[in-house]
Amino acid sequence: MSRPWEKKSSRYVAHYRIFHLREDICVSPRNGVELPAYVLETRDWINIIPLTPDREVVMVHQYRFGTEEMSLEIPGGLADPSDGSMLEAARRELREETGYDSEEVIPLGAVRPNPAILNNTCHLFLAKNVILKYDQSLDDGEDIRVELVPLAKIPQLIQEGKIVHSLVLNAFYLFDLLRAGR
Repeated sequence: MSRPWEKKSSRYVAHYRIFHLREDICVSPRNGVELPAYVLETRDWINIIPLTPDREVVMVHQYRFGTEEMSLEIPGGLADPSDGSMLEAARRELREETGYDSEEVIPLGAVRPNPAILNNTCHLFLAKNVILKYDQSLDDGEDIRVELVPLAKIPQLIQEGKIVHSLVLNAFYLFDLLRAGR
């Protein structure tokens, strides 16, 4: 049976704009061996499925440095300390990345992106009846192209490997559970 590991010590290795790297020295409960564990500390994230009255999903194409390729995703990003709630963070990201907004935003759930190395949570939302109200307001690290995709086409895009971002897949799965009444 697995048990929690004892943390003997902890120190910060590096500090960056969007995360801090922490090294913990931990003791295995199974054999008493001390090992280093590395944790990326970062703020919580949000992702939001924006759905138009015509049942189209407002998707974004953006370059991802980790994979060095374009990615088809839903809007999302880091929650800001100035956001009053995760729901407000979701609406802000939606407006900034796409110009769309909605008064009907509901939580779908939350997931841990990678508990092996990340300490944060990703909060997932659905925005119903979104409408284009604003211009995009991108930061210097963003170059986003918006595309409307029929909701009925999403499963095909997933099966074809055109939507591969794991947090986007999580959001659509939770949305499907909501639609199924689970």
